Amino acid sequence: MNTELIYLDHAAATPIDPRVLAAMQPYFSDAFYNPSSPYAPAIVVRRDYDEAKHTLAQAIGAKPDELIITAGATESINLAFHSVSGHVVVPSIEHHAVLAAAKQHDHTIVAVDPKGMVSAQTIKDAITEHTQLVSVAIANNELGTIQPLRDIAQVIRIEREQRLARGDTTPIYLHCDASQGVGQLDINVARLGLDMLTLNSGKMYGPKQVGLLWAASHVHIEPLIVGGGQERGLRSGTENVAGVIGFAKALSLASEHRKFESERLAKLRDRLHQRLAEAFPAAVFSGHQKHRLSGHLHVSFPNIDGERLVFALESRGVLVATGSACAANKGTRSHVLTAIGLAPEVADGSLRLTLGHASNDETIEKAGIILIEEIQREYARTQA
Repeated sequence: MNTELIYLDHAAATPIDPRVLAAMQPYFSDAFYNPSSPYAPAIVVRRDYDEAKHTLAQAIGAKPDELIITAGATESINLAFHSVSGHVVVPSIEHHAVLAAAKQHDHTIVAVDPKGMVSAQTIKDAITEHTQLVSVAIANNELGTIQPLRDIAQVIRIEREQRLARGDTTPIYLHCDASQGVGQLDINVARLGLDMLTLNSGKMYGPKQVGLLWAASHVHIEPLIVGGGQERGLRSGTENVAGVIGFAKALSLASEHRKFESERLAKLRDRLHQRLAEAFPAAVFSGHQKHRLSGHLHVSFPNIDGERLVFALESRGVLVATGSACAANKGTRSHVLTAIGLAPEVADGSLRLTLGHASNDETIEKAGIILIEEIQREYARTQA
Protein backbone atom coordinates (compact mmCIF):
# COMPACT_ATOMS: atom_id res chain seq x y z
CA MET A 1 0.00 0.00 0.00
CA ASN A 2 1.21 3.56 -0.75
CA THR A 3 2.94 4.60 2.48
CA GLU A 4 2.25 8.27 1.74
CA LEU A 5 -1.49 7.72 2.01
CA ILE A 6 -3.32 7.60 5.33
CA TYR A 7 -5.84 4.81 4.92
CA LEU A 8 -8.94 5.02 7.12
CA ASP A 9 -11.28 2.71 5.20
CA HIS A 10 -10.32 -0.74 6.49
CA ALA A 11 -14.00 -1.74 6.67
CA ALA A 12 -14.13 -1.61 2.86
CA ALA A 13 -10.94 -3.55 2.15
CA THR A 14 -7.70 -4.53 3.82
CA PRO A 15 -4.28 -4.92 2.22
CA ILE A 16 -3.01 -8.47 2.10
CA ASP A 17 -0.62 -9.23 4.94
CA PRO A 18 2.91 -10.03 3.64
CA ARG A 19 2.88 -13.24 5.70
CA VAL A 20 -0.36 -14.27 4.02
CA LEU A 21 1.03 -13.54 0.56
CA ALA A 22 4.15 -15.58 1.35
CA ALA A 23 2.02 -18.56 2.40
CA MET A 24 0.04 -18.36 -0.85
CA GLN A 25 2.95 -17.87 -3.23
CA PRO A 26 3.90 -21.55 -3.88
CA TYR A 27 0.35 -22.41 -4.95
CA PHE A 28 0.54 -19.99 -7.88
CA SER A 29 3.60 -21.74 -9.34
CA ASP A 30 5.22 -24.94 -8.09
CA ALA A 31 2.17 -26.33 -6.29
CA PHE A 32 -0.33 -25.42 -9.00
CA TYR A 33 -1.96 -28.86 -9.26
CA ASN A 34 -5.68 -29.53 -9.21
CA PRO A 35 -6.36 -31.09 -5.80
CA SER A 36 -8.82 -33.52 -7.37
CA SER A 37 -6.15 -35.11 -9.57
CA PRO A 38 -4.88 -38.60 -8.61
CA TYR A 39 -1.08 -38.23 -8.87
CA ALA A 40 1.28 -37.56 -5.97
CA PRO A 41 1.93 -33.80 -6.37
CA ALA A 42 -1.83 -33.14 -6.54
CA ILE A 43 -2.42 -35.31 -3.49
CA VAL A 44 0.06 -33.12 -1.57
CA VAL A 45 -1.91 -30.04 -2.66
CA ARG A 46 -5.14 -31.71 -1.52
CA ARG A 47 -3.55 -32.36 1.86
CA ASP A 48 -2.48 -28.72 2.16
CA TYR A 49 -5.96 -27.55 1.18
CA ASP A 50 -7.58 -29.81 3.76
CA GLU A 51 -5.14 -28.64 6.43
CA ALA A 52 -6.05 -25.02 5.63
CA LYS A 53 -9.74 -25.85 6.07
CA HIS A 54 -8.89 -27.50 9.38
CA THR A 55 -7.14 -24.29 10.47
CA LEU A 56 -10.16 -22.20 9.46
CA ALA A 57 -12.54 -24.50 11.33
CA GLN A 58 -10.37 -24.58 14.44
CA ALA A 59 -10.26 -20.77 14.57
CA ILE A 60 -14.06 -20.55 14.85
CA GLY A 61 -14.62 -23.65 16.99
CA ALA A 62 -16.06 -25.74 14.16
CA LYS A 63 -15.34 -28.98 12.28
CA PRO A 64 -13.64 -28.90 8.85
CA ASP A 65 -16.46 -30.86 7.20
CA GLU A 66 -18.92 -28.15 8.26
CA LEU A 67 -17.18 -25.52 6.09
CA ILE A 68 -18.14 -24.62 2.53
CA ILE A 69 -15.57 -22.45 0.76
CA THR A 70 -17.11 -19.68 -1.37
CA ALA A 71 -15.99 -16.77 -3.53
CA GLY A 72 -16.48 -14.24 -0.73
CA ALA A 73 -19.18 -13.22 1.72
CA THR A 74 -21.90 -12.41 -0.79
CA GLU A 75 -21.95 -15.96 -2.15
CA SER A 76 -21.85 -17.34 1.39
CA ILE A 77 -24.86 -15.23 2.39
CA ASN A 78 -26.79 -16.24 -0.71
CA LEU A 79 -26.04 -19.90 -0.04
CA ALA A 80 -27.36 -19.59 3.52
CA PHE A 81 -30.61 -17.98 2.36
CA HIS A 82 -30.95 -20.39 -0.58
CA SER A 83 -31.09 -23.26 1.91
CA VAL A 84 -34.42 -22.18 3.41
CA SER A 85 -37.81 -21.71 1.78
CA GLY A 86 -39.84 -20.06 4.51
CA HIS A 87 -40.08 -16.69 6.20
CA VAL A 88 -36.87 -14.84 7.12
CA VAL A 89 -36.14 -12.02 9.59
CA VAL A 90 -33.31 -9.48 9.23
CA PRO A 91 -32.51 -6.11 10.85
CA SER A 92 -32.87 -2.98 8.74
CA ILE A 93 -29.15 -2.14 8.86
CA GLU A 94 -27.84 -5.38 7.40
CA HIS A 95 -25.43 -5.39 4.47
CA HIS A 96 -27.01 -5.06 1.02
CA ALA A 97 -26.22 -8.72 0.30
CA VAL A 98 -28.33 -9.84 3.26
CA LEU A 99 -31.20 -7.47 2.51
CA ALA A 100 -31.26 -8.49 -1.17
CA ALA A 101 -31.22 -12.19 -0.26
CA ALA A 102 -34.00 -11.67 2.29
CA LYS A 103 -36.18 -10.01 -0.33
CA GLN A 104 -36.17 -13.26 -2.33
CA HIS A 105 -38.30 -14.72 0.49
CA ASP A 106 -41.32 -13.85 2.54
CA HIS A 107 -39.48 -11.56 4.92
CA THR A 108 -39.68 -9.14 7.81
CA ILE A 109 -37.17 -6.31 8.19
CA VAL A 110 -37.01 -5.24 11.83
CA ALA A 111 -36.05 -1.87 13.26
CA VAL A 112 -32.96 -1.05 15.29
CA ASP A 113 -32.53 1.55 18.01
CA PRO A 114 -30.82 4.93 17.37
CA LYS A 115 -27.46 3.35 18.24
CA GLY A 116 -27.91 0.71 15.56
CA MET A 117 -28.63 -2.20 17.88
CA VAL A 118 -31.41 -4.73 17.38
CA SER A 119 -32.98 -6.22 20.49
CA ALA A 120 -33.65 -9.89 21.04
CA GLN A 121 -37.25 -8.97 21.88
CA THR A 122 -37.67 -7.26 18.49
CA ILE A 123 -36.43 -10.41 16.78
CA LYS A 124 -38.74 -12.58 18.90
CA ASP A 125 -41.76 -10.44 18.03
CA ALA A 126 -41.02 -10.80 14.30
CA ILE A 127 -40.77 -14.60 14.32
CA THR A 128 -43.82 -16.43 13.00
CA GLU A 129 -44.60 -20.15 12.79
CA HIS A 130 -43.22 -20.03 9.24
CA THR A 131 -39.89 -18.35 10.09
CA GLN A 132 -36.94 -20.49 9.05
CA LEU A 133 -34.03 -18.06 9.18
CA VAL A 134 -32.92 -15.08 11.24
CA SER A 135 -29.79 -13.32 9.96
CA VAL A 136 -27.94 -10.76 12.07
CA ALA A 137 -24.43 -9.43 11.44
CA ILE A 138 -22.12 -9.61 14.42
CA ALA A 139 -21.32 -5.91 13.92
CA ASN A 140 -22.57 -3.27 11.53
CA ASN A 141 -20.13 -2.36 8.78
CA GLU A 142 -20.88 1.39 8.96
CA LEU A 143 -21.49 2.08 12.63
CA GLY A 144 -19.44 -0.70 14.18
CA THR A 145 -22.29 -1.48 16.61
CA ILE A 146 -21.96 -5.00 18.00
CA GLN A 147 -25.20 -6.97 18.16
CA PRO A 148 -26.42 -9.07 21.15
CA LEU A 149 -26.09 -12.36 19.29
CA ARG A 150 -26.12 -14.59 22.36
CA ASP A 151 -29.47 -13.12 23.43
CA ILE A 152 -30.85 -13.58 19.92
CA ALA A 153 -29.51 -17.15 19.83
CA GLN A 154 -31.44 -17.86 23.03
CA VAL A 155 -34.65 -16.65 21.37
CA ILE A 156 -34.02 -18.99 18.42
CA ARG A 157 -33.22 -21.91 20.71
CA ILE A 158 -36.44 -21.46 22.71
CA GLU A 159 -38.50 -21.16 19.51
CA ARG A 160 -36.95 -24.37 18.17
CA GLU A 161 -37.67 -26.25 21.41
CA GLN A 162 -41.27 -25.01 21.49
CA ARG A 163 -41.82 -26.14 17.91
CA LEU A 164 -40.46 -29.60 18.63
CA ALA A 165 -42.58 -29.86 21.79
CA ARG A 166 -45.73 -29.37 19.73
CA GLY A 167 -44.56 -31.70 16.95
CA ASP A 168 -43.62 -28.95 14.50
CA THR A 169 -40.47 -29.91 12.58
CA THR A 170 -40.15 -26.58 10.72
CA PRO A 171 -36.48 -25.65 11.11
CA ILE A 172 -35.32 -22.26 12.35
CA TYR A 173 -31.70 -21.17 12.04
CA LEU A 174 -29.59 -18.24 13.17
CA HIS A 175 -27.14 -17.01 10.53
CA CYS A 176 -24.48 -14.40 11.23
CA ASP A 177 -22.44 -12.38 8.78
CA ALA A 178 -19.18 -11.89 10.68
CA SER A 179 -17.27 -10.29 7.81
CA GLN A 180 -16.71 -7.24 10.01
CA GLY A 181 -15.14 -7.80 13.39
CA VAL A 182 -12.68 -10.62 12.79
CA GLY A 183 -9.50 -9.67 14.58
CA GLN A 184 -11.45 -7.51 17.04
CA LEU A 185 -14.10 -9.94 18.35
CA ASP A 186 -14.22 -13.55 19.51
CA ILE A 187 -15.77 -15.44 16.59
CA ASN A 188 -16.69 -18.83 18.05
CA VAL A 189 -19.80 -20.46 16.67
CA ALA A 190 -20.66 -22.38 19.84
CA ARG A 191 -20.21 -19.44 22.19
CA LEU A 192 -22.28 -17.24 19.89
CA GLY A 193 -25.00 -19.89 19.57
CA LEU A 194 -25.06 -19.90 15.76
CA ASP A 195 -26.31 -22.32 13.14
CA MET A 196 -24.56 -20.65 10.18
CA LEU A 197 -21.68 -18.18 9.88
CA THR A 198 -20.28 -16.13 6.99
CA LEU A 199 -16.65 -15.02 6.87
CA ASN A 200 -14.79 -12.98 4.27
CA SER A 201 -11.02 -13.27 3.80
CA GLY A 202 -10.74 -9.86 2.12
CA LYS A 203 -11.79 -8.05 5.31
CA MET A 204 -9.04 -9.64 7.45
CA TYR A 205 -5.83 -8.96 5.46
CA GLY A 206 -6.33 -12.05 3.33
CA PRO A 207 -7.03 -12.43 -0.40
CA LYS A 208 -10.26 -11.05 -1.85
CA GLN A 209 -12.95 -13.24 -3.40
CA VAL A 210 -12.49 -15.98 -0.81
CA GLY A 211 -14.98 -16.65 1.95
CA LEU A 212 -16.81 -19.43 3.70
CA LEU A 213 -20.15 -20.54 5.02
CA TRP A 214 -20.04 -22.59 8.17
CA ALA A 215 -23.20 -24.61 8.66
CA ALA A 216 -23.80 -26.83 11.68
CA SER A 217 -24.40 -30.50 10.95
CA HIS A 218 -28.16 -30.17 11.59
CA VAL A 219 -28.54 -27.50 8.85
CA HIS A 220 -29.63 -28.77 5.45
CA ILE A 221 -27.76 -26.86 2.73
CA GLU A 222 -29.00 -26.64 -0.85
CA PRO A 223 -26.21 -25.88 -3.35
CA LEU A 224 -26.32 -22.74 -5.45
CA ILE A 225 -23.57 -23.97 -7.78
CA VAL A 226 -23.56 -27.54 -9.10
CA GLY A 227 -21.03 -29.33 -11.23
CA GLY A 228 -18.06 -31.47 -10.26
CA GLY A 229 -19.14 -32.10 -6.69
CA GLN A 230 -16.42 -30.23 -4.80
CA GLU A 231 -17.07 -29.09 -1.21
CA ARG A 232 -19.20 -32.19 -0.58
CA GLY A 233 -21.32 -31.29 -3.59
CA LEU A 234 -22.39 -28.03 -1.95
CA ARG A 235 -20.18 -25.69 -3.97
CA SER A 236 -18.82 -27.16 -7.18
CA GLY A 237 -15.80 -25.75 -8.98
CA THR A 238 -12.06 -26.33 -8.86
CA GLU A 239 -10.81 -25.37 -5.42
CA ASN A 240 -9.12 -21.99 -4.94
CA VAL A 241 -6.15 -23.53 -3.17
CA ALA A 242 -3.97 -20.42 -2.93
CA GLY A 243 -6.94 -18.38 -1.73
CA VAL A 244 -7.87 -20.84 1.00
CA ILE A 245 -4.24 -21.18 2.14
CA GLY A 246 -4.12 -17.37 2.44
CA PHE A 247 -7.52 -17.23 4.14
CA ALA A 248 -6.38 -19.73 6.77
CA LYS A 249 -3.15 -17.84 7.43
CA ALA A 250 -5.04 -14.52 7.70
CA LEU A 251 -7.61 -15.92 10.13
CA SER A 252 -4.87 -17.53 12.24
CA LEU A 253 -3.02 -14.23 12.51
CA ALA A 254 -6.22 -12.33 13.29
CA SER A 255 -7.12 -14.77 16.06
CA GLU A 256 -3.60 -14.79 17.51
CA HIS A 257 -3.30 -10.99 17.74
CA ARG A 258 -6.94 -10.14 18.42
CA LYS A 259 -6.68 -8.91 22.01
CA PHE A 260 -3.63 -6.72 21.42
CA GLU A 261 -4.90 -5.31 18.13
CA SER A 262 -8.36 -4.55 19.50
CA GLU A 263 -6.89 -2.59 22.42
CA ARG A 264 -4.44 -0.76 20.17
CA LEU A 265 -7.12 0.32 17.71
CA ALA A 266 -9.51 1.44 20.45
CA LYS A 267 -6.89 3.81 21.87
CA LEU A 268 -6.20 5.32 18.46
CA ARG A 269 -9.91 5.62 17.65
CA ASP A 270 -10.68 7.30 20.95
CA ARG A 271 -7.89 9.80 20.39
CA LEU A 272 -9.27 10.72 16.97
CA HIS A 273 -12.80 10.89 18.40
CA GLN A 274 -11.64 13.31 21.08
CA ARG A 275 -9.85 15.56 18.59
CA LEU A 276 -12.90 15.82 16.35
CA ALA A 277 -15.33 16.31 19.24
CA GLU A 278 -13.25 19.16 20.66
CA ALA A 279 -12.92 20.86 17.28
CA PHE A 280 -16.58 20.43 16.29
CA PRO A 281 -19.00 20.44 19.26
CA ALA A 282 -21.96 20.00 16.88
CA ALA A 283 -20.54 16.78 15.41
CA VAL A 284 -22.77 13.72 15.81
CA PHE A 285 -21.08 10.43 16.67
CA SER A 286 -23.26 7.46 15.69
CA GLY A 287 -23.24 3.84 16.74
CA HIS A 288 -23.12 2.37 20.20
CA GLN A 289 -20.30 4.12 22.03
CA LYS A 290 -19.59 1.09 24.25
CA HIS A 291 -20.58 -1.97 22.24
CA ARG A 292 -18.80 -1.28 18.95
CA LEU A 293 -15.81 -2.44 16.98
CA SER A 294 -12.58 -0.95 18.24
CA GLY A 295 -11.56 0.32 14.81
CA HIS A 296 -14.82 2.07 13.88
CA LEU A 297 -15.57 5.77 14.24
CA HIS A 298 -18.70 7.12 12.57
CA VAL A 299 -19.13 10.89 12.72
CA SER A 300 -21.46 13.37 11.00
CA PHE A 301 -20.95 17.08 10.48
CA PRO A 302 -24.37 18.70 10.03
CA ASN A 303 -25.03 20.80 6.94
CA ILE A 304 -21.90 19.93 4.99
CA ASP A 305 -21.44 17.62 2.01
CA GLY A 306 -19.73 14.40 3.07
CA GLU A 307 -18.92 13.40 -0.51
CA ARG A 308 -17.15 16.71 -1.18
CA LEU A 309 -15.26 16.17 2.03
CA VAL A 310 -14.13 12.69 0.94
CA PHE A 311 -12.62 14.11 -2.26
CA ALA A 312 -11.01 17.01 -0.41
CA LEU A 313 -9.43 14.60 2.06
CA GLU A 314 -8.21 12.38 -0.76
CA SER A 315 -6.41 15.37 -2.28
CA ARG A 316 -4.58 15.64 1.04
CA GLY A 317 -3.71 11.93 1.10
CA VAL A 318 -6.36 10.77 3.58
CA LEU A 319 -8.69 8.02 2.35
CA VAL A 320 -12.05 7.74 4.12
CA ALA A 321 -15.62 6.75 3.26
CA THR A 322 -19.06 8.27 3.66
CA GLY A 323 -20.55 4.82 4.35
CA SER A 324 -20.32 1.30 2.98
CA ALA A 325 -18.51 0.91 -0.33
CA CYS A 326 -21.68 -0.58 -1.87
CA ALA A 327 -23.79 2.47 -1.02
CA ALA A 328 -21.08 4.87 -2.15
CA ASN A 329 -20.87 3.10 -5.50
CA LYS A 330 -24.62 3.60 -6.00
CA GLY A 331 -24.50 7.24 -4.97
CA THR A 332 -27.35 6.77 -2.52
CA ARG A 333 -27.87 7.89 1.06
CA SER A 334 -26.92 5.16 3.51
CA HIS A 335 -29.85 2.94 4.46
CA VAL A 336 -28.10 2.41 7.80
CA LEU A 337 -28.19 6.10 8.71
CA THR A 338 -31.80 6.37 7.60
CA ALA A 339 -32.65 3.35 9.77
CA ILE A 340 -31.18 4.90 12.91
CA GLY A 341 -33.12 8.10 12.31
CA LEU A 342 -30.39 10.55 11.32
CA ALA A 343 -31.87 13.65 9.69
CA PRO A 344 -30.82 14.11 6.04
CA GLU A 345 -28.77 17.23 6.80
CA VAL A 346 -26.81 15.20 9.36
CA ALA A 347 -26.54 11.95 7.41
CA ASP A 348 -25.28 13.72 4.28
CA GLY A 349 -22.31 15.07 6.25
CA SER A 350 -21.16 11.68 7.50
CA LEU A 351 -17.77 10.03 7.47
CA ARG A 352 -16.95 6.43 8.30
CA LEU A 353 -13.40 6.25 9.64
CA THR A 354 -12.17 2.68 10.09
CA LEU A 355 -8.74 1.95 11.47
CA GLY A 356 -6.55 -1.09 10.99
CA HIS A 357 -3.01 -2.42 10.71
CA ALA A 358 -1.88 0.69 8.82
CA SER A 359 -3.03 2.98 11.65
CA ASN A 360 -0.54 4.21 14.24
CA ASP A 361 0.14 7.22 16.46
CA GLU A 362 1.73 9.19 13.66
CA THR A 363 -0.91 8.56 11.00
CA ILE A 364 -3.81 9.23 13.38
CA GLU A 365 -2.24 12.48 14.58
CA LYS A 366 -1.67 13.63 11.01
CA ALA A 367 -5.14 12.48 9.91
CA GLY A 368 -6.73 14.43 12.77
CA ILE A 369 -5.00 17.65 11.71
CA ILE A 370 -6.00 17.23 8.06
CA LEU A 371 -9.58 16.25 8.92
CA ILE A 372 -10.06 19.32 11.09
CA GLU A 373 -8.56 21.64 8.47
CA GLU A 374 -10.71 20.28 5.65
CA ILE A 375 -13.93 20.23 7.70
CA GLN A 376 -13.32 23.82 8.78
CA ARG A 377 -12.69 24.76 5.14
CA GLU A 378 -15.95 23.09 4.08
CA TYR A 379 -17.92 24.92 6.78
CA ALA A 380 -16.33 28.22 5.74
CA ARG A 381 -17.31 27.55 2.12
CA THR A 382 -20.95 26.83 3.02
CA GLN A 383 -21.22 29.92 5.17
CA ALA A 384 -19.58 32.30 2.70
